[in-house]
Amino acid sequence: MRHSAEIRQTLFNGGVKPNLGRIFITGLLTVIPAVATLYLLAWLIGAIDRTFGKPLRWLIPDEAYLAGMGIVVAVVLVFAIGVLMHGVLFRRLFRMAERAMLSVPVVRSIYGAVKDMIGLLGDEKGPALQVVSLTLPGSDWRVLGFVTRSDFADLPAGVGGTADVAVYLPMSYGIGGYTVIVPRQSITPIDMSREAAMKFLLTAGLKTAPGADPGKPRAAAPAPVRTRPS
Repeated sequence: MRHSAEIRQTLFNGGVKPNLGRIFITGLLTVIPAVATLYLLAWLIGAIDRTFGKPLRWLIPDEAYLAGMGIVVAVVLVFAIGVLMHGVLFRRLFRMAERAMLSVPVVRSIYGAVKDMIGLLGDEKGPALQVVSLTLPGSDWRVLGFVTRSDFADLPAGVGGTADVAVYLPMSYGIGGYTVIVPRQSITPIDMSREAAMKFLLTAGLKTAPGADPGKPRAAAPAPVRTRPS
């Protein structure tokens, strides 16, 4: 599977004379990523505006409400909570509410998982979620992942040992992945940020070249190496 930019370059620079069909396909490959991005951003902004704007409409007349006020309310609310979290009393009240939420089975699973993931992704200097390369057993194949745990003392016996680590392997073009328990010697730390590693994994390693000139011809690819059958 090739990136849309590579396909466009192949159509125009690969020695193939463009026709109406190829021109239309090139237009689609150019427009679809931009339209999809703008659509998702518009949907997200609209969802935030509707969610936080609805209570505001209860307080002010409909003719006084302007589109975008919900976004302003959301920004002000987040900033206010950030300021209040520096106070001891508000932190205690928040922890009490948090403990109440964590006492509900379903809410506990969702809230705890989301909070832990956001906390780990936001703490670039933390020891967890280290980017590593995992060598698959019996082969030279390697996969990228994130170390999520290196201490299994709080888990039942048999989950992991002192020489093991838990590695999360995200799936490309999807939400999900696998968590594997592997020996520590099977992983190699990678000097790569979590954001860059996640982008690499989610896009299946496709390389994007911002600012590349689609009309500039590429260097010819080397001929494939053919081997004789043994």
